Amino acid sequence: MPLQPPSTVLISEVGPRDGLQSVAATMPTPHKLAWITALHAAGLREIEVGSFVPAHLLPQMADVAEVVRHALTLPGLTVMALVPNRRGAEAAVQAGVHKLTVPVSASEAHSLANVRKTRAQMLEEMRSIHALRAEHAPHVHLEVGISTAFGCTLQGAVSEHDVVQLAEQLVAAGVDEVGLSDTTGMANPAQVRRLFTQLRNAIGHHSGAAHMHNTRGLGLANCLAAYDSGVRTFDASQGGLGGCPYAPGASGNVVTEDLVFMFEAMGIHTGVNLPRLFEARQALAAGLPGEPLYGMTPEAGLPRGFVATAAASPDHPSTTP
Repeated sequence: MPLQPPSTVLISEVGPRDGLQSVAATMPTPHKLAWITALHAAGLREIEVGSFVPAHLLPQMADVAEVVRHALTLPGLTVMALVPNRRGAEAAVQAGVHKLTVPVSASEAHSLANVRKTRAQMLEEMRSIHALRAEHAPHVHLEVGISTAFGCTLQGAVSEHDVVQLAEQLVAAGVDEVGLSDTTGMANPAQVRRLFTQLRNAIGHHSGAAHMHNTRGLGLANCLAAYDSGVRTFDASQGGLGGCPYAPGASGNVVTEDLVFMFEAMGIHTGVNLPRLFEARQALAAGLPGEPLYGMTPEAGLPRGFVATAAASPDHPSTTP
């Protein structure tokens, strides 16, 4: 009987944006470029390399155009950047990114705190960004991660109906893909499974990535629940760096190393070489000396005899070196 190919997921590394904007220190540009190169060498094929925001608001992102230029030289890499508005989108498109991601919050309170716009204003902003993309860069992919989709530390509970309705409005505004973000780390697996199922039923193939935080230790469980609901793209941050400066109490993202190990141990192909991913962690530490890094798998190491999924290729190296 022929072997069945393993299931495949895409791990989207968000540390160079989500992680670095959440720490007080600013990683020097040469270290940032070395870290992104190491992540690429480990097999990651989508990296959120920064955000196009005013440097006085996020000095950690002041070198984003230079970072994009470097990332574009790495073969097979989808270079993604966050943009909060049309002005940021214009700069990102000019820099040559492959993918724009825009934070649109389901919580009105979080939207005002994070981007200083209401949800209705952000929908209008999305229409403007879509028009820009259609005119100047139709090849650029446009996605939204709905922030605070599972609850908000400022507003409290967030209606699931509101989340799904917002997703439908975003698709109507021209967005290619809409994912769900547990910005505040309030989600649980039953909620994740339920809401992603509703999302897929509402917008079909436009349903996008799961962006989970590990605030209360449920990050991996929530990713597995999303996978069971049909999600195949997962955001993660090396060392668990990340959070949201405008969501009090929102601590780090799911650790990339732990997420990759979970999927590979289950026979689900990620294309990521774990030993090389551990090496990339050294590049991160060199650029942010003294910054705490998290992750159970890097601390424990790989189990004896561990073998990655068999679907490795030159672009997606196997876990074993």
